[in-house]
Amino acid sequence: MTNKITLWIEPKNVIGALKEITGRIADFNWNIVYIEQFERVKRMWLYVEIEILVDEKEALEKFKILVTKLKELDVVLSVENVSPFNEIYGKRIIVIGGGAQVAAVANGAISEADRHNIRGERISVDTIPVIGEHEIAEAVRGVARLPRAKTLILAGSLMGGEISKAVEEVKRYEIKVISLNMAGSVPDHADLVVTDPIQAGVMAVMDIASTAKFTIDKLKSKKRVF
Repeated sequence: MTNKITLWIEPKNVIGALKEITGRIADFNWNIVYIEQFERVKRMWLYVEIEILVDEKEALEKFKILVTKLKELDVVLSVENVSPFNEIYGKRIIVIGGGAQVAAVANGAISEADRHNIRGERISVDTIPVIGEHEIAEAVRGVARLPRAKTLILAGSLMGGEISKAVEEVKRYEIKVISLNMAGSVPDHADLVVTDPIQAGVMAVMDIASTAKFTIDKLKSKKRVF
């Protein structure tokens, strides 16, 4: 049986702190499935998700022992058990492009996400208004490195060239790409082309929501214009 625990650890900002912390977790023969480092109020923090292949009762007992062992380390200031980001913020939709179009897409996505989230879903929407071919291409490539990112929406009037290459790269990570109906070659590389920005946001949420029956994959043509 697989169980997951999530830790919020404050380590000392010293060389080798991460090695000691992950080493102590490895002593329990547990697998770290995700780890991220943050800086808050000039202090360092670690967010760690750990997968445990034991039953729930045994996992709870061993977890208490792990927390005690971690607190005994000289490099650890505090350890707290927290809810995983997947349960709090859930699946992520990323919207990139021009400010006006991004705002309209976000309007549709947030409104639709609210409808599903009140029924138990967890879908969040992140936006970044950005201009310039190089800048947008780098933002698109960065989506592949964002945790829990499921869908990318490109909202603009003209996108192509390096951005189209970036779209193909990010799709290799099984991230769906929706494009507004715009000039340039990006619509030719997207999984779905939507004319109305509000509708683009709505369809992105419906595609990833487990409480919805619609998916982009069910469309006979993935390059439809609505």
